[in-house]
Amino acid sequence: MSGHPRRWLESLVDRLYNLRWILLLISLVLTGLAIFPASQLTFEQSIESLYAKDDRHLLDYLESKNLFGGDEFVFVAYTTPDLLEPEGLVEVRRFSEELSKIPGVNTEVTQNLADALSPPKLNFFLRALIRRKQDELTQLFRGVLIGDDNQTTAIVLRLLPEEKSPVSRAETFRQIRRLAKAHTPAAYVVGEPVQVHDMFRYVEEDGDILFKVSLNLLALVLFLLFRRLRWVMLPLLVVICSILWTEAILVLGNFQLSMVSSMLNSLVTIIGIATVAHVAVHFQELQRNNISRPRAIRQTMVELLPAIFWTCATTAAGFASLLTSEIAPVRSFGIMMALGTMIVLLAATILLPGGISLGHLSAPLKHSSERGLERLLKKICIGTERYPKLLLGGTLLFVLFAAGGFYRLKVETDFSKNFRDSSDIVKSLNFVETRLGGASTWEVNFPAPPQLNEEYLDRVRALAKDLEQVNPPDKQQLTKVIAITETLDFIPKIPFASDPLKSKLDQIKTLQPDFESSLYNSEKGRMRIVLRALERQSAEEKLSLIHKVDALAKKHFPGAQVKQVSQDSSITTPQPGKAAGIFILLAYLIDSLLKDQLFSFLLAGASILAMMTIAFRSFKIGLISMIPNLFPIVLVVGAMGWFGLPLNIGTAMIASVSMGLTTDSSIHFITGFLRERSRGASITDALRRTHQSVGRAIIFATCALVAGFSVLTLSHFIPLIYFGALVSVAMIGGMLGSLILLPILLRLFYTDHKESAA
Repeated sequence: MSGHPRRWLESLVDRLYNLRWILLLISLVLTGLAIFPASQLTFEQSIESLYAKDDRHLLDYLESKNLFGGDEFVFVAYTTPDLLEPEGLVEVRRFSEELSKIPGVNTEVTQNLADALSPPKLNFFLRALIRRKQDELTQLFRGVLIGDDNQTTAIVLRLLPEEKSPVSRAETFRQIRRLAKAHTPAAYVVGEPVQVHDMFRYVEEDGDILFKVSLNLLALVLFLLFRRLRWVMLPLLVVICSILWTEAILVLGNFQLSMVSSMLNSLVTIIGIATVAHVAVHFQELQRNNISRPRAIRQTMVELLPAIFWTCATTAAGFASLLTSEIAPVRSFGIMMALGTMIVLLAATILLPGGISLGHLSAPLKHSSERGLERLLKKICIGTERYPKLLLGGTLLFVLFAAGGFYRLKVETDFSKNFRDSSDIVKSLNFVETRLGGASTWEVNFPAPPQLNEEYLDRVRALAKDLEQVNPPDKQQLTKVIAITETLDFIPKIPFASDPLKSKLDQIKTLQPDFESSLYNSEKGRMRIVLRALERQSAEEKLSLIHKVDALAKKHFPGAQVKQVSQDSSITTPQPGKAAGIFILLAYLIDSLLKDQLFSFLLAGASILAMMTIAFRSFKIGLISMIPNLFPIVLVVGAMGWFGLPLNIGTAMIASVSMGLTTDSSIHFITGFLRERSRGASITDALRRTHQSVGRAIIFATCALVAGFSVLTLSHFIPLIYFGALVSVAMIGGMLGSLILLPILLRLFYTDHKESAA
């Protein structure tokens, strides 16, 4: 950037001003055309989309789905005193049949207590066996279909694969919940598919509603700050146009977006509001100096357009660094935000000249609150002059203290913590996990022979026994172990059978047709033991359980190495035993999103430093500008640790996001400082004038945005609440860094005897 506007910049601004009405009209037409495609923007609503394609946990889960059909279960549970009475079991069967008729439910494999204790169409042998072993049979289904109180039961619904379902998952869950609510007594609905669906539903619904509410609140705050309707409408127009254009391009470009991308509206709002706030303050200052509106518009654009360009370019570069991630949603988020940031630049450039020119616009009067803000900024500036060492030392101590929070950071693995305690999903989880057993389903799978034999089944029994004993003494983390051997042992040896094992398996098929196939795939040579675990566990407990279960599977079924049989072919022996399932995917979800974040963050920092150096033609200034940008990142991440806020799906990329949000104020402040220096001002005068002009815009933008983001605290989805709070902290940190740290650093590196680097 140059202190004196270059001819090409003046020429560009003249063209923009002369074409302002045409550009404004084109912008409005484009916005109208963008509404429909933007409304078609959808997000990939699957947990798989949040993992890298080669992620080990994802590959294990997909392999299990291929082998055993996937475990997308929904549990509908309720309590009734007469559960085991004839009328109670009749009601269980009736309710089960009603639920099974819902589109999207696999009708043939619904499980309920009535059919489990008295299966229809039994032969004489099984009827006699069930009468004799009723208590043992009840125990077999304990923790799955019946609770320890003998009053709580669950109906287990298996969902059809989405591609085979006649209706959407949302419609299936809506109908299940409708029947559950209408049932007497009311039933509770849980299951990983329901949790995942609710997560996406809350993000989508809350995102839309809260964005509209926050825009209205932003409008109110902007009006209180600027006292002009024009400076309310123009920032909102830039934001809305930028969002619609970005979303339309993403739809037309067929970009695959995930829930991570749901932050688009919020982040574009930050960039857009901050950009227009600087224009508004600068333009009003020129008007107060009795400069005509046309000249004030031109001068504002000439003096601020370079700063706006470099602000958007450095922000886009910061987000583009996420393209190095192996996680597709993170890459798409980087593309989306880089695109959205540059579209803010385009929208502001072509909308503002015409928007400012509309209607009558007199020179604004200074209100008492504005004069009070000027006095505050003057005191801040004087404070940086008088106490630089104290402020720098205090900041350093504060940063070191905040950095201590890094060691207290925790990753959230309890998926239910994404929802408020008052939500249906948390109430249902609490009900099921206190009265019935774990609501999360997962497995260990391991090699199996083409045909089962007793020697192999003894190994399965040994693994199942060890799994049942894996819980620590003080807590039951694993609530149910379902192995094929448990049901085989329930069936007594059949007299005179030529193949006793096959005869038992045939009897099991009569009891439960899909039981064997859901646990044993003879063609692929794989067996599994299904596990039920508590969802509501701490990160340490959950990850420890997964590691112990996986280790036991590998201990009992270690597999073998690849055996080379010729130069160009080999026989791959079965893989060792391993844990798999959506329970594990949810536990490692944040770890997946954090993958490569450190490298992306360092790359973002290097990119921003390089662009700052190019923008100001000085490595020194580029280096100075980075320090205020790093301050809010340490502040945000450290605050998370000290206040016990875990890394969740809304905060996993907060460092990269913060880096992209804090460049605005530092670039504008340095630009204002260099502009004053080029006019001959001393360092002290240049900093004081910059505080009064740019500083006011920084405070206005920060106040408006923090107020707008406070709306996110109303969300049903906890990560959105954390995101709103932490982004607000980042913006406040960026404001303090630019108004306090940056002036001190500029004073350290510049003297009145040296020429400005600009």
